[in-house]
Amino acid sequence: MLAKQNAVVELLRISPVADELTALFTKAGQSLFLVGGSVRDALLGRLGNDLDFTTDARPDQVMRLVSGWADAVWDIGIEFGTVGLTKNGATCEITTFRADAYDGVTRNPEVRFGDSITDDLKRRDFTVNAMAVNLATKQFVDPYGGMDGLAARVMDTPAAPEESFGDDPLRMMRAARFVSQLGFTAAPRVVEAMTAMAEQIERITPERIQVELSKLLCGAHPRAGVELMVDSGLAQHVLPEVPAMRLEIDEHHQHKDVYQHSLVVLEQAIDLEESAEPDLVLRLAALLHDIGKPDTRRHIPGGGVSFHHHEVVGAKMVRKRLRALRYSKEIIENVADLVFLHLRFHGYGKGEWTDSAVRRYVTDAGPLLDRLNKLVRADCTTRNRRKAQALQRSYDDLEARISRIAAEEDLARVRPDLDGNEIMRLLGIPAGPLVGKAWKFLKDLRLDRGPLDHDDAVAELFAWARTQGLGPYPADGQQVADDAEQVDDHDPDDQAG
Repeated sequence: MLAKQNAVVELLRISPVADELTALFTKAGQSLFLVGGSVRDALLGRLGNDLDFTTDARPDQVMRLVSGWADAVWDIGIEFGTVGLTKNGATCEITTFRADAYDGVTRNPEVRFGDSITDDLKRRDFTVNAMAVNLATKQFVDPYGGMDGLAARVMDTPAAPEESFGDDPLRMMRAARFVSQLGFTAAPRVVEAMTAMAEQIERITPERIQVELSKLLCGAHPRAGVELMVDSGLAQHVLPEVPAMRLEIDEHHQHKDVYQHSLVVLEQAIDLEESAEPDLVLRLAALLHDIGKPDTRRHIPGGGVSFHHHEVVGAKMVRKRLRALRYSKEIIENVADLVFLHLRFHGYGKGEWTDSAVRRYVTDAGPLLDRLNKLVRADCTTRNRRKAQALQRSYDDLEARISRIAAEEDLARVRPDLDGNEIMRLLGIPAGPLVGKAWKFLKDLRLDRGPLDHDDAVAELFAWARTQGLGPYPADGQQVADDAEQVDDHDPDDQAG
């Protein structure tokens, strides 16, 4: 552990921003500490360009000290004692020592500035975030055992967890988030406090909860974070559809443990991610793809269980829950669409789909196709090796067919063979709902039969128009189409004469 302390000191010694800030504050007679997540991440070898500092200087003093030195300064958080700045590509936040008091109703403290680094560290959320380095003396400050917690990879609180969570219930979500991000476990007393106080999370706004949930799901170990939320009862107040998937299983009506299955699907979907950036939409869809099963479970006489239309019910539940958590409309619709479509592949069988069915699969998925393919692959959790291999071959075959048809027909932009303007001209109708119906008919035809040549598309349009009571139109649309093209070729001035 001494080696890790020395690593932090060495890092600070060669950091121009830290050195320059230290000189500014020391000259003014003020102390300056690197603190919190910055110290934790330095010890874990993952320190970035965002640095957190704390000081005994009051906010107005901090503003005077950094103005003219920093590349940019902002005071958005100054009422809470925080001044932000950038310097040489580093983003820094400098916060005055705090000794806050909480009202026990909201998570908003009565801000009080303090004079002690020890008291400031005690009010922080977890011991691994309650370490500091005195930048002037290079002294390591760890009054609450943060280094021990880091070595044991355990999340604990500086104060009693009941006090910490009572001050700010969002810290319970942060515990689960750090379990996911850092791969740590929560101390037993932390889990006990979370279990006893889970309902207090309802004091927190949905927006704040959503931010922590998203960070949890985008962490390196989201399954562990979700399990902590569920086991402590926190998920019952944040994402109740997830613990609801823990369905009872009896010896006569056996089925997979839907909750455990969903956690495995989440892990397998993550393994399929191709970008270094986590895919929040895919991860949400993987976790929630089966949330419609509890509401659609039916016992089959003689044994067995069915979950008919759980994808339809699940998509509705996703929209409702993600709206409550204040996710963006785009995220809500994308996740709901993936949940709705995730069973579509299972009609593929051994390749019985026609090219028309493949086109519809691609068109219905739209820009979500790549994510849908990943979700479908991740949804295979059978322990039957032969069945799993057969499913993988089917996935491979479908993706190969999609690639072939896409190369031939530009599936990413499937549109009717005639556009709206040509439909209006050929049928002699104005813009309106009827044009939309004709456009949809031609698009469905395009999906069923692939690209049509122009004459065949016109003939099909006329045939459809006759079924709608329009016309009369000739059975062979060629002459009318030619006439329309000839009219278009005339000079407008000639027609005016």
